[in-house]
Amino acid sequence: MKVRKAVITAAGKNQRSLPLQTLIDSDGIQKSALRIIVEEALSAGVEAICVVVSPGDEESYREAAGDLRNWLHFVEQPAPKGYANAIACAREFTAHEPFLHLVGDHLYWSAGPTRCARQLTETAAAESCTVSAVQATRESMLPYYGTVGGRRVAGKPRLYLIENVIEKPTPTEAEQRLLVPGLRSGHYLCFFGMHVLTPAVMNLLEDGSSLSSALAMLAGKERCLAAEIEGLRYDIGVKYGLLTAQLALALGGKDREGVLAHLVELLASRELSQAGVAGRGEEGQ
Repeated sequence: MKVRKAVITAAGKNQRSLPLQTLIDSDGIQKSALRIIVEEALSAGVEAICVVVSPGDEESYREAAGDLRNWLHFVEQPAPKGYANAIACAREFTAHEPFLHLVGDHLYWSAGPTRCARQLTETAAAESCTVSAVQATRESMLPYYGTVGGRRVAGKPRLYLIENVIEKPTPTEAEQRLLVPGLRSGHYLCFFGMHVLTPAVMNLLEDGSSLSSALAMLAGKERCLAAEIEGLRYDIGVKYGLLTAQLALALGGKDREGVLAHLVELLASRELSQAGVAGRGEEGQ
């Protein structure tokens, strides 16, 4: 199964400005978050990328993509009908082909030489089915992610057959319906922010389902897998998300030593400043 196309969703009310934010990538170059995500998709070997945007946002996104703008097609989501509907807006672009899907508010760091999206598309090609990237995630983070339940595929320790999917489950729901044998206690397989989806998912999304419920239905019709990715995801839409992502990119890149030195200097100066304030307070007593 060759994955030639990618769809990036960026039309959400609380999401639309995030891909336009500027960071320093791990290669030391200043880029928009959108460009970093586009580079992630291109690393997987796709030949065309569709970005789903809110009406009127196309031009700012073209500018943010820089010299990669020619790889992009744009589709507007006419009304704010949610994440699943945004994916469905790209139906004409995907044209009955499997496609890589990435969300517009996540950045990624790979633990090895193969980038996260490439790991996912290679798995999908080998297994010839829908594959959702997942990461073992602590229970306290369940309110932020779709979560899958299933069982390990024999002989493939990082691959799971999906049996159930719940969007942002409560801890009780997760414990009752989403336990996965072999995971650490209190951890669940939560979505990583990227999927390779077969064309059948589009029919399930058009009836207003969430992506999680569509994947749950799809898993009842055809083989769907979850793959643990060797890497980390950073949600830039949460509190301090941009700061965390920037630190992760910097500490995983060529400027690591300089960034570490600046952090040590910052922490040391704060400790000295606080000690000085405490000392003056004691003198005044």
